[in-house]
This record gives sequence, structure tokens and C-alpha cells, in this order.
Amino acid sequence: MKNYKLVACLLAFVVAVTVASAAADAPPLTFKFKKVNVPGAVTTTPGGINNGGLTVGQYEDKNLVLHGYILKGKHVTTVDNPKGTNTSCSNLALNGPIAVVGVYTNSVGSGEGFLYKGGKFTDIPGPKGAIASSANAINDHGDIVGNYLDAGGVTHGFLLKSKKYKTLDVPGATASTATGINNKGQIVLYWADSAGATESSFYNGKTYKTINVPGAVTSTALDLNSTGDVVYQWTDSSGNPHDALRYKGKYYKFDYPKNVFTYAGALNDHHVIVGGFTATSGGALQGFEATF
Repeated sequence: MKNYKLVACLLAFVVAVTVASAAADAPPLTFKFKKVNVPGAVTTTPGGINNGGLTVGQYEDKNLVLHGYILKGKHVTTVDNPKGTNTSCSNLALNGPIAVVGVYTNSVGSGEGFLYKGGKFTDIPGPKGAIASSANAINDHGDIVGNYLDAGGVTHGFLLKSKKYKTLDVPGATASTATGINNKGQIVLYWADSAGATESSFYNGKTYKTINVPGAVTSTALDLNSTGDVVYQWTDSSGNPHDALRYKGKYYKFDYPKNVFTYAGALNDHHVIVGGFTATSGGALQGFEATF
């Protein structure tokens, strides 16, 4: 995932790709892609999108300084936490007033989560004993999920609700990160298994259900919407990254065309996905929107 504004560069480059589901009984989906980059930026890394089409993320300027951003149409607001550097906006609430969560580098060099709402920043440091944190998603009720690092170097997911933290550790995981929460309180996480591979789970407040992309070596769930649809980055047996959507319980694999790296980072309730890609090895990260 305040103070000065840029003009958004919405490049008029649209690609349509029809993708079959990983499940044979599901109909194919057509994905239409559009590049979306902050003008003058070296890199653009989208993180979230709400139901009004507002997007957030991080960009790198020509001086190689990292900033968070909020993009509405052609209007970009730079988001820099005044208490540190390298601000990144991870996601935002789907509806209502703008409520953005993210992470910045604090004065001691550690990552620290934050909430940005009404022009004000509030730190989200994680539960007692955390030495670093990241706020990754927020719902319309103000519930926040993310991850924190404990003194032993272990990463845990968390839920912050009514000013109280709850640690979210997927059973059997060696590390857990919560990445999305909807208004029903449903949460998605990715986690490391005993072999070091990344898997993903859906948490309903009581139990964890594994929701890995079929055939993937690693599955990294990055967000979910109001109906429980989930977006991923996944890797194949050669280690190549790809995108995936779990839509109405079916899995659809897709990619931004002609990329060497890609991720599907977030989605809203109106069939719009945001993510990022690089076109060449070592190339600059760019943003995209995909509709389906």
C-alpha cells in the first residue's frame, strides 16, 4: 500500500483474453486488461480497489523514493506517512468513506502498519510483543487484517476488531499472513507449510479451509470480495508466476499478456481486478486492471 497530487496515466491499451476454468464443468471467462500507471513513476504497484473504482498502491518516483498513492479517475494523491518512509497502501474498504491500510518504514527501520482515514494516520503496530507489522486489508466495519513478526522471527496473521487483536495462525503453518477481509468477516490468508511451500486458506471465523489453485506449486491468496471470490498469484513447476481467480467456487487461471512476472492483487464486487506485471526480465513493475 496526502500531500501532493499527480495526474493519473490511464493508458489506452486493452487486451482481451478468454480463459478456461481449472474445473472442467465451469464455463470460460473473458478477461480484458488495461495498463494503469502513475505518470513519471519508475514503478507502479497496485494494491487495492473499492466498489467505486478507487485504487491504491505504491509507486517509485524518479529519485527512487517509494510513496503510497490513491487514484480516482485521473487524479492521484500521494500518501506519505509523516512518521517514516517507504509508504505502501495495501488496500481499502470496499464502500463508504475512504479508509486505507498499509505499511511504512518507521524510525527504527521496521515495517509498521497504518490506517489512513479522514486525512489522519493511525499506527497498527500488531499485538503486544510484535517487532514489525503490516496492515493488509480493511472492511466497511473497520476490521483490519494483516501480519506481524514476533521476537522469535515468526510471522503471524492478525485480526484487529473493536481495538482488540486476534492472532491468526493456520494449523500446521510455520508462518501465516492475512491478506483480505470482507463485511461478513471472512478472511483469506497465505501460509508456509512444513516443506516451505506457500498455500492459501479461507477462514470463516471458526475454521480454516485450504483453497489452493489446482495444479499450482505455490498458491498465494491476496484478496477477497463480498461474495468470497478470491484472487491469487500462483507458480507453476518451473517457478513461473501466474494469476488466478476463484469465482463462485471455480478456479480460473489467467495472465497479463506477454509478461515475465505478474500478480492479481485485489478485486471489488463489480468484476474488476487490479494487479501488476513486468514485461521483461528486470523491467519496471507496471499496474493493470482486468475486468471479467
